Amino acid sequence: MTDLPFTAEPTVSVECSSGKGIQIDVQRIMEMIPHRHPFLMIDRVVDVVANVRATGIKNLSINESFFQGHFPSRPVMPGVLVIEAMAQTAAVLVVHTLGPESEGKLVYFMSVDSARFRRPVFPGDQLAVHVIKQRNRGNVWKFEGRAKVGENLMAEAVFAAMILDD
Repeated sequence: MTDLPFTAEPTVSVECSSGKGIQIDVQRIMEMIPHRHPFLMIDRVVDVVANVRATGIKNLSINESFFQGHFPSRPVMPGVLVIEAMAQTAAVLVVHTLGPESEGKLVYFMSVDSARFRRPVFPGDQLAVHVIKQRNRGNVWKFEGRAKVGENLMAEAVFAAMILDD
């Protein structure tokens, strides 16, 4: 048996007193939210601080199903899927904040405001999706999201979502 070219890092389960967030791997993400391939738009979540912020990471391969038709001659990640990556990152933040009893619950968009698409996202890019909780009241949560590749802002939006029992 040959060694794999990478090692899986375990999910860290304790936040540091410095305010630095934890990391959540894809296996844990799939326990927390109901999304699955090909519609799981985040590979891991880093810098999660309960009730404050999270950053989702999506490594984009040419093998992503949406690149086949959007667009065959110049593959680009659809903007709505960038917004979906923001929503999934926010859903992980909500579940992390509320605890295990909220795992697997559905989170539905209620609104998307001020969406701006600045640059296209291509195969080979690593998309970093930063979400910050603005507020919540009951089961309704509002977030500000920004998607970046490196230092380049690709998209931004303000959105609201509602968490419900399945």
